[in-house]
Amino acid sequence: MKKLYFILVAFVFSSIGFAQKNTMTFQADIANRNGDVIYIKENKNTIQEIKIDKDNLFKATFEVKEGLYLLFDGVEYTQLFLKNGYNLKLTMDAKNFDASIKYTGKGEAENNFLAQSTIEESTINYNELLAADEANFNKMVDAKKNSDFQKLDSGKLDPNFVVLQKQNIESSLFGLKQYYNQKLAGKKMNNSKAPNFDYENHAGGKTTLESLKGKYVYIDLWATWCGPCRAEIPFLKELEKGLHGKNIAFVSISTDSEKDHEKWRTFVKEKELTGIQLYADRANMDFIKAFNVNSIPRFILIDPTGTVVDADAARPSDPKLKEQLAGLLQ
Repeated sequence: MKKLYFILVAFVFSSIGFAQKNTMTFQADIANRNGDVIYIKENKNTIQEIKIDKDNLFKATFEVKEGLYLLFDGVEYTQLFLKNGYNLKLTMDAKNFDASIKYTGKGEAENNFLAQSTIEESTINYNELLAADEANFNKMVDAKKNSDFQKLDSGKLDPNFVVLQKQNIESSLFGLKQYYNQKLAGKKMNNSKAPNFDYENHAGGKTTLESLKGKYVYIDLWATWCGPCRAEIPFLKELEKGLHGKNIAFVSISTDSEKDHEKWRTFVKEKELTGIQLYADRANMDFIKAFNVNSIPRFILIDPTGTVVDADAARPSDPKLKEQLAGLLQ
């Protein structure tokens, strides 16, 4: 199963809208399928819902704008390049999702290219890449871009597909560079005194960072609208439960907009969120700005003296965090 990190999800769902009136056909033969319906999506919108037929095949004929889409089987996604006039047939084993994808028919070259690119992406050690110094990081990113472009230019692929894929590569690498720069900026905060905050506490009153001195403080910057943030909540609850009674405070700071303040209050109550639940009002964002936060979720670890241990700490779902905290809280 592929792991989609927020730094790589800068997928460009641009479509080149040629006004063609003909249609395309799509057929999928999926072994060990995850459901009886598959969906073709553009961004969050479903443009085609295809149900299994009596022959255990997914078949549809439809009109489509030429461009990049996602095929969703209810559990996993794969990329598609579609255009009118295509007659595309997919075979796949859902238990071996990415590796088993194979296309035949008109449009096979572009879509097999996408499937192979997903497999190649999964072999890249992004942790090693992000751990490199700035010069080597830029060198490796440029090498990846040149290699990806060369593969596109050397294949007999649809010119419009090549244009869109190059846009995707540029966008993805731009996101990767932003994330790397955020980590660089975060490292500069390590071993420095953390700025104070003074935020509304869901339980009543306000809470400052100063009031938590004497304990380690693990901070989660999140928002109710943020899917990756919500995905970390069960892991955060489990982590807090496992370290109950230890010298550490778990603080979640909502960055929701003022119009979603009540939504935050309701969410915390309904989801029975644990730890110290705070709300960062827009008039007091100095703490967040100090850490150069430009994406969430973001996690920060501070020691009992108020010194930053890790300005870009591991997520609750990362086993490395549990190991780090176990060592600190012995």
